[in-house]
Amino acid sequence: MVRGSRVFSLSMTLVIVALLVYLGAQGSLGPVQNALSVPVYGVQSVVSRMTRGVTGLLDDIRTFRRLERRNRDLEEALAVYQAELAELREKGHDYDRLAALLDYNRQGPSDREYVTCDVIGRDTTGFVNAIQIDCGRRAGVERMDPVVTEYGLVGRVTKVSATGAEVLLLTDPSSRVSVRLQDSRADGVVAGQLTGDLLMSFIPVDAQVREGEYVVTSGLGQNFPADLLVGQVMSVALDQRGMYQEARVRSLVNFNRLEIVQVIIDFEPVDLSVFGQPAAP
Repeated sequence: MVRGSRVFSLSMTLVIVALLVYLGAQGSLGPVQNALSVPVYGVQSVVSRMTRGVTGLLDDIRTFRRLERRNRDLEEALAVYQAELAELREKGHDYDRLAALLDYNRQGPSDREYVTCDVIGRDTTGFVNAIQIDCGRRAGVERMDPVVTEYGLVGRVTKVSATGAEVLLLTDPSSRVSVRLQDSRADGVVAGQLTGDLLMSFIPVDAQVREGEYVVTSGLGQNFPADLLVGQVMSVALDQRGMYQEARVRSLVNFNRLEIVQVIIDFEPVDLSVFGQPAAP
């Protein structure tokens, strides 16, 4: 019975399909097709818009990923270029400093011998104003050698090893330099201060000291060669006892930003100790 029902249903379906095909061929289904086409076209339009939206979204995602990769590549290239630019700028700064030192050497005494050194450390204890340099005995550096830049005297070597040395700066309170005022020719002594300034003492009361006058090494005592620039007079006043004048001196050297210095390695102080000994009988 069930099999007969299935055969009947299949037969009716075939009849209905054949009837629809016939009516369609005769044009009798036109009104029905028109009525059904409106919702079908609406659904088709919605599906089409959704398809285009999904396709556009996928294209946008692919474009975004491509731009993201491109941006990452550009950032990496920019980092490389920035590193190269920083290196070139640093080489340019080194060139300028070395050129200034070379010009200073040409203007100074022609018989003076220098060794150019990099500053590789600073005393961080707060008790000593000193720097460390990468030149030592192998480069000809010895204890007590003067250290300069194109802006003037920096200090002198106090400790030395085979490959390095320590330089006591002029600003250290234990530093003492025999100096002379360039115009008035009055002698004195420049000492470092706890504040990092320089103070010139023992200037004769009758010396005509003016602000802005240059202070240079005098060579007295043979601790430093003569005529090294120490700084400029900023102000002058009598000392507390009124026996001498004192001048506040500003060095042209920026001691906090020293990077390259030069050591005068051929300066040999004259040994004056023999003159203080009694004559042999």
